[in-house]
Amino acid sequence: MLIEELSNVVVEQQAIASKFLKRQVIVDFYLPKNISHPGNLSLLLINDGQNLDEFNFSSLISQMIGASQIEPVFCAGIHAGKDRKNEYGTAKVLDFAGRGARAHAYNQFILEELLPYIHIRYGIEQFRQKAIAGFSLGGLTAIDITWNHPDVFSIAGVFSGSLWWRTKDVGEGYNDDTDRIMHQQLRQGIFRPGLRFYFTTGSLDEIADRNENGIIDSIDDTLDLIKELNQLGYTSEYEVKYVNYEDGKHDIPTWGRAMPGFLLWGWGRKHQVA
Repeated sequence: MLIEELSNVVVEQQAIASKFLKRQVIVDFYLPKNISHPGNLSLLLINDGQNLDEFNFSSLISQMIGASQIEPVFCAGIHAGKDRKNEYGTAKVLDFAGRGARAHAYNQFILEELLPYIHIRYGIEQFRQKAIAGFSLGGLTAIDITWNHPDVFSIAGVFSGSLWWRTKDVGEGYNDDTDRIMHQQLRQGIFRPGLRFYFTTGSLDEIADRNENGIIDSIDDTLDLIKELNQLGYTSEYEVKYVNYEDGKHDIPTWGRAMPGFLLWGWGRKHQVA
């Protein structure tokens, strides 16, 4: 269903029946216009796609493509379901409260239903590269999927990611070094050439400070994850980019403000990349 047509992008909304999630998944597709060679397109999936209208993503992507700030990117905003805290998370390990129980099914939806649907419906045999991004818990999901499927995805965008996701709760013997799930996955992993990671936080994301070091957990968890990436060999700004907004909050307006920087870093024309 056509929902919007701009100068450089057509926006369509489709409902995809998922046997893995056992629900209709609403997806908004942002398709660049006048593309002569579809194989040169990149694909960007965005978790919590239902929030993109709140910062006018369609106008943003259309303007950036039209101004030749970024290469054409085909975007898909995946609407979260009512069971978001179970569909999102780390697919291989539940958190201490048992959340993320359907994250594996969400992975299957992405890999076995959504990607084939895109290829067939839009007649694009292959993309130059594939990326996935998300906000908060959707950001954790984005890096978890990218890390575990490097043959499919090469870029993860993590906006105020829920990187605190852990196997033990604070006060139950919790240890930063052993109980944060995503950190442990990286620590036990290896360098995979070609992967790239973009992180944002806001200094007003939260007030929690588990280790009482004067740095909020959102920033601490992100910086610690970046350290794990650095130790694996991801050391350049091309591979790992981190931006903190001093006045940034854990909210949609902040993530909307951060989106242009992510798009420029990922797909900026060479003379435009900051």
